[in-house]
Amino acid sequence: MRRVIVTADDFGISLPANEAIEEAHRRGILAAASLMVGGDAACDALRRARELPLLKVGLHLVLVCGRPLLPPATIPDLVDRRGNFREDLMRAGFAFFLRPGVRRQMAAEIRAQFEAFARTGLPLDHVNAHNHMHLHPTVFGLLLEIGRDYGMRAVRLPLEPFLPTWRACGDALFRRLLHRLFLAPLTARMKAMLKTEGLICNDAVFGILDSGRMDSGRLLRLLAHLPPGVSEIYFHPATRKWEGISAAARAYRMEEEFAALIDPAVAEALRAAAHPCAGFAGMAADEQRAAAGLL
Repeated sequence: MRRVIVTADDFGISLPANEAIEEAHRRGILAAASLMVGGDAACDALRRARELPLLKVGLHLVLVCGRPLLPPATIPDLVDRRGNFREDLMRAGFAFFLRPGVRRQMAAEIRAQFEAFARTGLPLDHVNAHNHMHLHPTVFGLLLEIGRDYGMRAVRLPLEPFLPTWRACGDALFRRLLHRLFLAPLTARMKAMLKTEGLICNDAVFGILDSGRMDSGRLLRLLAHLPPGVSEIYFHPATRKWEGISAAARAYRMEEEFAALIDPAVAEALRAAAHPCAGFAGMAADEQRAAAGLL
């Protein structure tokens, strides 16, 4: 059986992103969004989420390429001279391993973000990390340790399968193969740890290697090549670019991703290809119904 969770990252990063997420849920196939609790438009995102009772909301943990919730002086090993998280992902990853005091500072910041989400009063549908930094073993260990205190039940497993994406997209062969070979051992370990903790995750994810390019055509081809199991397909939609957008995000075709989420042809193809899940909570509910012979 094929099931799909359609999500959007960076809820709260800007008003145009929030607008697209709301409309994609109201008029399209978007089931869930991942909230940046320290984002510039987090308050606006929270207001919209409270008006959308069927939208499942998770925590988009930010430890790179953003601003911390805690005062920078309390987490000096995580931030640059401007008080922002580091943008060089490789250097940040090495620092997470090697610099003294980093684990304690990361634990404090991660807990602060979980606490901020808890204060929203929204049910915590899932957790993932900006730029997939929860792939880092130190970050993932802290995520499991702290998340259990806040009722975490589901985590994104950031592994994109090679054959379905290659068959659907037909480009970036080396990058797609390298992604699979490099991340398979890491994600296998993550999946085993999640199972031990009694947490759920997706079997596959789509959107990592095509971030910012998930337009209608690409999405329709992906839907025709979905693997069995639960696939999460995630987007970075926005109604327009905004002032202060990062250099990396500026290259994203966010408006086209928004258009794909509200495209009737995409909605029809999704229904034909798989059973849409109402977020990770919906995935868990579907599994319970299937076990009872009701699905």
